[in-house]
Amino acid sequence: MLNRSSKIWLIAKRELRDQLRDWRMLTPMLILALGFPFFMNEVSYRTINFINQFGGPPIIVDRLVPASIFIIGFFPVTVALVIALEAFVGEKERGTIEPLLSSPLNSKDLYLGKLLAGASTPILASYLSITVYLILVSRQQLQMPPIGIIAQLFALTTAHGILMISAAIIVSIQSTSIKSANLMASFIVVPVAILMQSEAGMLFWEGDDARTLWFIVIGIFVLSTLLIRLGMAHFHREYLLGREIDELNIRQLSKSFWQAFKGKAISVRNWYSITVRESLQRLRTPLLVTTVLAIAAFAVGYQWTITNVPSMLERASSQNVTNFTELLKKSPDLQTLGRDISVTYLFRHNVRTMVIILILGIVSFSVLGMFIYLINAALIGGVLGVFQIIGLSPLNLFLYGILPHGIFELPALLLASATVLRLGIMLVTPQLGKSMGDIFIELLADWAKVFIGLVVPLLAVAAMVEVYVTPTLLLSILK
Repeated sequence: MLNRSSKIWLIAKRELRDQLRDWRMLTPMLILALGFPFFMNEVSYRTINFINQFGGPPIIVDRLVPASIFIIGFFPVTVALVIALEAFVGEKERGTIEPLLSSPLNSKDLYLGKLLAGASTPILASYLSITVYLILVSRQQLQMPPIGIIAQLFALTTAHGILMISAAIIVSIQSTSIKSANLMASFIVVPVAILMQSEAGMLFWEGDDARTLWFIVIGIFVLSTLLIRLGMAHFHREYLLGREIDELNIRQLSKSFWQAFKGKAISVRNWYSITVRESLQRLRTPLLVTTVLAIAAFAVGYQWTITNVPSMLERASSQNVTNFTELLKKSPDLQTLGRDISVTYLFRHNVRTMVIILILGIVSFSVLGMFIYLINAALIGGVLGVFQIIGLSPLNLFLYGILPHGIFELPALLLASATVLRLGIMLVTPQLGKSMGDIFIELLADWAKVFIGLVVPLLAVAAMVEVYVTPTLLLSILK
């Protein structure tokens, strides 16, 4: 019998053979991969001459070639994305899906084989395009990027390609026609394009020492792994064969959400004692994980502050100190905090933060949502570290400046983040008999139960305490 890698390669080889003999697919890809670098090389050359002629910033000249590599590596993947988009739904429209699904290969082998074939061609086309561009740059009066930056750009191109192809394979599984799959492609290309703009900004800002980009590469690979896991978890052969049309039934979706939200409750008291209680029981492990992560982020923020801030202050210029002083003067006074910041403002701000954590968690399988959560925990540690540096007691700050409203606000943050963490984990966990939509509605209802039933009331009380109680207590120790 064939081992797993041989089975995966068998599917991939079949797909690659079909791709390479289809001239209508191969010709545009080769034209773009080989022709676009010449266009970008001409644009870079003329742009640099224009900047030098009018005395533009040298940093733009130095970073123009790496930024062009970003674009050159991105375009072949977007064009070849159609290969992954029609991986399964294309087989269905051509009538070849039944023989493929009836083969003795298991579902994971089929999925990974399609993924390998769908990712190989676009990524290799991007490599070819970047290589051609670097050869052109080396023959002209353009500054070649350092080898470290080139390695980062190749790694980012690979990460972007795997991320986009992984998402495209999921779209192909969930779609019922090639037309609908192609329309869904914009939800893949646009977010990655926005991500690339941020990465290009980091490259311009950090220069040759752009270490942050390596963390982004790792994060994209983690997100791609979660997408692959999601696709395999919801890949069912019978589902591909049986589905003919997708219908957006708002009434049915609303009914399913309401049933999951209400549960078996017949009153508000019953809802808290049964439905919300069941949701909290399912959050035991996520709550433990989020608590441990919060403590770790708090410790990291505190340690980083007391280690690095003193040296940063020593290197600060007089202008930096003046600007910082002016910024502090504009901050709200503790004695007039109740007039400067209202309870409503704080409450809306905290609720908005929880909703942002949910939205980011949905689009990244909890990764970005947990990132925002950890930043909040690290900021608390950083503030306590600043108090330590200026000679005040961090313990007093915590007891009088954070704990009074934190008794309510921190549990709310933990609960909201734990539900988002569970949402991401459950989405990538196989559950027989349930579609991805059914699972998502149930998880969203679980979040709504905890958010409306517990988080919102806790945030309301926390906002009142933070405005009317915490400033008084904090002012007493600062005096």
